[in-house]
Amino acid sequence: MHIISIAIQKGGSGKTTTAINLAAALRDRGKKVLLIDMDPQANLSQSLGIPDEPEDNIYQVLRDEAFGETPDLASIVVRVHGMDLAPAALELAGAEMELVGIYGREHILSQLLGRLEKKYDFVLIDCPPSFGMLTVNALVASDWYLMPLQAEFLPRRGVTSFMNHVLLLNKINKKLDLLGFVLTRFDPRKNMNRQVMEELIEKYGSDKMFRTQIRTNIALATAQEKGMDIFTFDKNANGAADYRALADEFLEKLT
Repeated sequence: MHIISIAIQKGGSGKTTTAINLAAALRDRGKKVLLIDMDPQANLSQSLGIPDEPEDNIYQVLRDEAFGETPDLASIVVRVHGMDLAPAALELAGAEMELVGIYGREHILSQLLGRLEKKYDFVLIDCPPSFGMLTVNALVASDWYLMPLQAEFLPRRGVTSFMNHVLLLNKINKKLDLLGFVLTRFDPRKNMNRQVMEELIEKYGSDKMFRTQIRTNIALATAQEKGMDIFTFDKNANGAADYRALADEFLEKLT
């Protein structure tokens, strides 16, 4: 079971869009996928048609695990468009404060996922756009992290800050490594887009840059508004083609 956090210290980078549509592309290849929404904004859950405040959500099992119970993560999972989802709710925001004083707080999600061993091929975790306790839990539980970002100046700064934090986390999770950068809303005609891509390759290596870029495609946003992944909404859209190609590369790296 491969566990991958989708994370960057910058909002609007395409994290949620990538989580949903990469998972859906893997689903279409016959893979068993679990999506975990670790963001209190619950954009992932809402983008798959889950109500604003689902009664069963990830906050409940994190809280129960933190306070000495042994909850079953599977008990809150819902089936959406052929994928399993552990949804979020606004109350998840309280977990940041509640977990601070808990012994072993960094390992709470790891313990929950440990009871799911071999049930899924891939677990994709949509992280908050900050480096708080929820993101720390996700990264400590993960084998890899994947960073979607727009090829512009401010998201590039978010990469540097995030990577500095990850260096500290490697003391807790030595296996954690960058799977790669995914450039979103990419336009090769824009000098800034090309320049940022080249700078990331120069600094981190070409093996850390996915060859597939996600083009700007209104169908991706429309699909989420309607509570669908891009393949369910319009399998012929450019966004669908891009996420199919990304899934192929993703599987090349992990198999």
